[in-house]
Amino acid sequence: MSLVVLAVDDEPPALDELAYLLNADGRVAHVHRAGDATEALRVLRDTEVDAVFLDIRMPGLDGMELARILRRFAHPPAIVFVTAYDDGAVDAFDLGVTDYVRKPVRAERLGESLRRVAGLRVTPTPSATAAPDEPAIPVELAGTTRMLPRSSVRWVEAQGDYARLHTADASHLVRVSLATLAESWANAGFVRIHRSFLVQLRLVTELRLTGSGYVVAVDGVELPVSRRHTRELKDRLIRAAKHDWTR
Repeated sequence: MSLVVLAVDDEPPALDELAYLLNADGRVAHVHRAGDATEALRVLRDTEVDAVFLDIRMPGLDGMELARILRRFAHPPAIVFVTAYDDGAVDAFDLGVTDYVRKPVRAERLGESLRRVAGLRVTPTPSATAAPDEPAIPVELAGTTRMLPRSSVRWVEAQGDYARLHTADASHLVRVSLATLAESWANAGFVRIHRSFLVQLRLVTELRLTGSGYVVAVDGVELPVSRRHTRELKDRLIRAAKHDWTR
């Protein structure tokens, strides 16, 4: 597998290090370089690349804006964010990036990203050619940033300016507000049941009235339903049930 990649970073030492690590991987045939987004677009105008390894915080057109432009290409390259920050997580999963690598970059972590890029070439998926049907969000796991598919999230709990994503066997704290996720994930079946909770509607197995109010059961866990959200939740559950009956 011979990959042609583009490394983009406005800081020369960081760009040199990234290019060096990419060149050291046997899957990479050639590394193009760009010191900013404008230069990257000039490279991409004349050269087809398999992946763009992209810093987010750059002067002028930043990495996130460049990624949005790349997603509109007829045959967009895979996008891997390489950044010292995690506050681009929300936009990253909306854009369907292939990976999200934290600085300082380690060779083995970059190798994992290249494996993912190579996998897209071998077996094309919607995320390799178009905005994906299934976004993923970067999460930290044992010091490594991984992309968590939205479908694996069962329910979400607000924790200040953060949100804790609960899956079947783990939970992950991400720097994004519950309100932002509620808006972004509404069309994917997630519904707000409380100022502190967002759930995947199809996973609700029970809505029950208790002495302190309504609760729902998701994976055997009871979550409170606030009074203001009770009516909408009941209506959504009834509509979902009717849809299942009449299919």
